[in-house]
Amino acid sequence: EIWSRMQCEARSEINEEPILSSYYFSSILSHDSIESALANYLATKLSSPSLCTATLYDIFSKILAENPDIMLAVADDLKAVKSKDPACISYVHCFLNFKGFLACQAHRIAHSLWCSNRKVLALLIQNTVSEAFAVDIHPGARIGKGIMLDHATGVVIGETAVIGDNVAIMHNVTLGGTGKEGGDRHPKIGDGVLIGAGTCILGNIRIEDGAKIGAGSVVLKGVPARTTAIGNPARLLGGKGNPVRLETIPSLTMDQTSHICGWSDYVI
Repeated sequence: EIWSRMQCEARSEINEEPILSSYYFSSILSHDSIESALANYLATKLSSPSLCTATLYDIFSKILAENPDIMLAVADDLKAVKSKDPACISYVHCFLNFKGFLACQAHRIAHSLWCSNRKVLALLIQNTVSEAFAVDIHPGARIGKGIMLDHATGVVIGETAVIGDNVAIMHNVTLGGTGKEGGDRHPKIGDGVLIGAGTCILGNIRIEDGAKIGAGSVVLKGVPARTTAIGNPARLLGGKGNPVRLETIPSLTMDQTSHICGWSDYVI
């Protein structure tokens, strides 16, 4: 359904901008599946003189063909971005122009390589994605489906991080370690979590399902489900003993400011 919709959108956008006909044909309309289009587009974006587009396309298309779960996640990611981001005018617009979406799909491929013990190639893809999209996700990190990396510039996700389903992460977010410790050292993010811009979540801590992290926060301790953590260092809205409970899933509502309404001293 999404692939058919993307093809229709591409034809419609060619009618609006005929000078883009070659671009849409090579990126979308010349392909018989979303797997082929994605493998080709990522290969084009990530190729270099020493690693040509054709080689990357063969690698990417093989992984996508052998891992249908990746393609299910791709579809869920497209739906998530289209439904949550008012700047997203179409599925094909997200597919071609949203670097957060593209970085996430490149990571899914790199993660598959990492799990197949092709770690050198996985790390090379990580580095290339970092240079191309300004998003640095270690191939060992595990990421669910329905993910939105909004704008995505400056997002850093460490090796042992785990991200659940339907998570929204704004730009300049770090899911990192606290120092030089090894082993399992990165955050675990539950389903439906919203992480505001400029946030650092450090250490092997868990942000439980449906939590919200306010922009610019530094989170060093676990955050309970359906609560809001804000500040540096982050504290729970309402206090640890009786935190304010969220009635909605923050990553679905994308409500990033309602928690400041209760601040009687909030002035500009």
